[in-house]
Amino acid sequence: MIRKVVLPVAGLGTRMLPATKAVPKEMLCLINKPAIQYIVEEAVASGIKEFIFVVSRNKEAILDHFDLSPELEAELEAKGKKNLLEEVRKVSRLIESLSAVRQKKPLGLGHAILVAAPLVGNEPFGVLLGDDIVDAEEPCLKQLIRAAEELWAPVIAVEHLPREEVSRYGVISGKKVQEGLYEIEDVVEKPRPEEAPSELAIIGRYVFFPSIFEYLERLSPGAGGEIQLTDAIATMAREGHKIYALEFRGTRYDTGNKEGFVKATVALALKDPELGPKLRDFLRNLL
Repeated sequence: MIRKVVLPVAGLGTRMLPATKAVPKEMLCLINKPAIQYIVEEAVASGIKEFIFVVSRNKEAILDHFDLSPELEAELEAKGKKNLLEEVRKVSRLIESLSAVRQKKPLGLGHAILVAAPLVGNEPFGVLLGDDIVDAEEPCLKQLIRAAEELWAPVIAVEHLPREEVSRYGVISGKKVQEGLYEIEDVVEKPRPEEAPSELAIIGRYVFFPSIFEYLERLSPGAGGEIQLTDAIATMAREGHKIYALEFRGTRYDTGNKEGFVKATVALALKDPELGPKLRDFLRNLL
């Protein structure tokens, strides 16, 4: 049973500057909830009980968001704002067990996961990246967990993208096991479209077993002095360690860039029972 997740939230968020100069990118709001709350809600809906945040300096707002806020609650209660009070309390109750560890230097996603190793311990765990919001009937992480528990092997989420877009991602090559499931043979990080081994790009959802730490520890820093997670995945696959890729069911939005952030905001607002009809009319008139 997978009960822990690592959330690497130490990044600088440079793609969303200047908004992220003083505000963590994970705290930018999609409608009335910060992006990180959507991520945590997905994990909770997938059965996760323990959350390990990998943070950096000036990221305390993320942890504060999920903590109690007695002053705010008292103010809302005094003013009789019961609905808002319940919403605030829901956020505080989302996470049963929260731990945080600091990544002192931005040394890559692989390094961020390695920093969390002492808190993960010797058990399988999930990793969710804050940039990717996945709108799915069944939570994306839950889909991965089910596959990982059936295969008893690591499983990462992939998405079939147009070839001209794959240069922004790690791209897998592998053999098809069944519809939507592949055994990974190699991973190429940000290949040129004409050199990409497939059109299956890795997105920010993973289920790993503790063996990933061994591979991360063996890596030499790559470009920019960073330890790349995709390098560890590729090494595992090349050495015959079973690792799988699953085409998840759902729609992913990359909220780490302006276009994806706006698309996610509009799509989520259209699904909102209160906002949806008004926004639909507004967009119809606007366009």
